Amino acid sequence: MVLLRDAPGPAPDAGPLQVFLQRRVAAMAFAGGMTVFPGGGVDATDRPDPDRWSGPDPPWWAQRFGCTADEAGALVQAAVRETFEECGVLLAGPGSVDAAARDDLVARRRTLADVLRRAGPLRADLLAPWVRWVTPEGEPRRYDTAFFVASVPEGQEADARTTEAVEAAWWYPADVLEHERRGALRMLPPTRHTLEEVAAHRDTASVLGAARDRVVRTYRPVLHRDGARGVVTLPDDPAFRAELDLGPA
Repeated sequence: MVLLRDAPGPAPDAGPLQVFLQRRVAAMAFAGGMTVFPGGGVDATDRPDPDRWSGPDPPWWAQRFGCTADEAGALVQAAVRETFEECGVLLAGPGSVDAAARDDLVARRRTLADVLRRAGPLRADLLAPWVRWVTPEGEPRRYDTAFFVASVPEGQEADARTTEAVEAAWWYPADVLEHERRGALRMLPPTRHTLEEVAAHRDTASVLGAARDRVVRTYRPVLHRDGARGVVTLPDDPAFRAELDLGPA
């Protein structure tokens, strides 16, 4: 989930747009130590309930992401659940949640459907589709990942209260890209590519407006190994090139 806000204070000339990013715990099996967007995987409970759903329906999302309606509904449901679990932002309403709802969801004592009974329907209209990335063939861990963009609803705040990240903060896109270029932080190619696209916009309204008219592409990168180094390319985008430190072979 690419969470967006316009900076509450003075903004640089590039505009007030900020994105929320986390640095993952170094010991995690996937993307340990990487700077990432909040997110996670679909689980068995991520099945939408039409009675607790507001906004574009699963068939609409399926058309955008190029998958079945069942898969699309699960992707949206998972995105909303993971965003609430990882940074406390709930894209639902107009109801409220009790203080234990987030911890109960993380511990699987409740499902998102349970939380929505009090919070109100899932607000699919607060999200917009952005892109899909599929892990290169041959990798031991492979993912088919849908990226969404959303503005933090008024009255809510994103936080760093998650066991999966050691820190989290709001960044101007250009600043985080500069930190990555200097080696001050590390990002996976899909994260960097998405930030570069988002950085072309001045504010949240511009990103969300672009998402409404955007054709959602599915990127299937190719990884070329050379010992401990790797080069990622995109068959349909000759300009794209990313280098990775793969560690020992």
